[in-house]
Amino acid sequence: MTAARDAEEQPTAPAPRLPAKLAAHPSVQAVLARRTAGDVASPPPVIDAAWLRELCLATGADDAAAVSLDHPDLAGEREHARSALPGTRTLIAMAVRMNRDNCRSPARSVANQEFHQADEQANHAARTVTRALQDAGYRALHPSVGFPQEMDRFPSERIWVVAHKTVAVAAGLGVMGLHRNVIHPTFGSFVLLVTVLVDAEVSEYGQPLDHNPCIDCKLCVAACPVGAIAKDGAFDALACTTHNYREFMSGFTDWAQTVADSEDAADYRSRVSDSESASMWQSLSSPPGYKSGYCLAVCPAGEDVLGPYLDDRKTFMDTVLRPLQDKKETLYVLPGSHAREYARRRFPHKPVKEVTGGWHPPARRSAPSERESRTS
Repeated sequence: MTAARDAEEQPTAPAPRLPAKLAAHPSVQAVLARRTAGDVASPPPVIDAAWLRELCLATGADDAAAVSLDHPDLAGEREHARSALPGTRTLIAMAVRMNRDNCRSPARSVANQEFHQADEQANHAARTVTRALQDAGYRALHPSVGFPQEMDRFPSERIWVVAHKTVAVAAGLGVMGLHRNVIHPTFGSFVLLVTVLVDAEVSEYGQPLDHNPCIDCKLCVAACPVGAIAKDGAFDALACTTHNYREFMSGFTDWAQTVADSEDAADYRSRVSDSESASMWQSLSSPPGYKSGYCLAVCPAGEDVLGPYLDDRKTFMDTVLRPLQDKKETLYVLPGSHAREYARRRFPHKPVKEVTGGWHPPARRSAPSERESRTS
């Protein structure tokens, strides 16, 4: 992909007709002079797949594959991709490995640090690939791995720019597991995904896997503290979001509503424990913390991950699954939900707290409180 070869293959574009004032500008004259001298050439219309993969791996990705935006499984992504980058023709899916035992730790600060550091690595890799494509003459863009997202669209529209999991599956980087995480055939569930959009085709696209890496062990079902994953494949996204994302958008909204609804400091502290306040503060001052993610932590799928489970399944469950099941922690559920009943029945040692989840405001008080009457 050298400039000299490109100059030989691509015809020189005629000089544009410009207004006199614009044509006299030094920057304009410098650009036109470089074009006349043949120092600027159009990039090849098709990106070499081997070059692209080598680039992705060199930036820190552990696997990468491209998929055409015309892929039938990406029909729902086309409008969003082209809105983000007009002219998008290809999506480049990249996977970054995480350290497994960090993700499995009952100390969720350890797991959350791993999630966020891998998140930073994936964003850095995507940014570097995007810059390399830009320098080669293409238009390219990389949405965030997770947050920040388009919160001005919430709650009426989706807030993510690109569905990284959907793209990764179409590109052949893995298959969506029972736990709704993409399982990579080698690295298993311990990956974070990121996508780069580019306005060119690639010489070779990835192919969907011919098998599902999931071994149907159902450990993700056993680990989920709020019963969001069912054995038959059903998934309760609201239960998962209410608990696992307690200190992200929806849980913060619920917490803020609690602050607003509290009559005074004593009332607030009767509603929110000191540990909950400290945890929310930490998530506001540092990257927000996930409350669970246990489905990912216990998953033994993936050729690099599967060995210990095959060698001794009892030891695997005793050392990986049970510490998470036995941990004493508050479980956040919606009032009257299946998650509330499941959590109380399945994990009686874990305190259960009913919250709105931030999805709707609490009921407005119909009559003034005693304190309001005293101070009015």
